[in-house]
Amino acid sequence: MLIKTGDSVVVATGADKGVRSRVTKIDRLADKALVEGVNRVYKHVRRSQKNPQGGRLSKEMPVQLSNLRYFCESCGKGVRLGARFLEDGSKERFCKKCGTSVGQIAPAHQGHAAKK
Repeated sequence: MLIKTGDSVVVATGADKGVRSRVTKIDRLADKALVEGVNRVYKHVRRSQKNPQGGRLSKEMPVQLSNLRYFCESCGKGVRLGARFLEDGSKERFCKKCGTSVGQIAPAHQGHAAKK
């Protein structure tokens, strides 16, 4: 799961297919992500002191991570991400389509540095 909070993603399947938005929250245990404006449902609310009007509230529900693709700025489309080690031993995310770096995952580690 290389998608992080704040990443721009494209929905690959479902009713919101093709929608490009930003990830607000990720649940690693359930493999789901909350994406802005995607997978909206109505929650019916009974009248109460807190909500005197009652009615239907529209809220976002989590989306399965397998249904999301990272939006690569250089490719201009939704792509898969990979992880690789650099020469200094740090780990980074990269676009599998064009190979551009997306960001660092882990700092430099002596065990993963290239041997000279």
